[in-house]
Amino acid sequence: MTDIAERLDARGMNCPLPILRTRKAINQLASGQLLEITATDPGSLKDMASFCTQTGNRLLSSKEADNCFVFLIEKS
Repeated sequence: MTDIAERLDARGMNCPLPILRTRKAINQLASGQLLEITATDPGSLKDMASFCTQTGNRLLSSKEADNCFVFLIEKS
């Protein structure tokens, strides 16, 4: 697997900020690069999955760790 190209710290942000910041960060990446997002908003679980479905990017993983949600997205 490719190394993570960018990490986004969205802890403490509420909807819609994690998605808005994710969109901005992923737009800076080249196809195939990975973005890791750390968020605390419980709504981000559903939001990240919807974001990836709508944009065509791949949600490679979604996990909960240390009271945070960690997502790994591959830019399409």
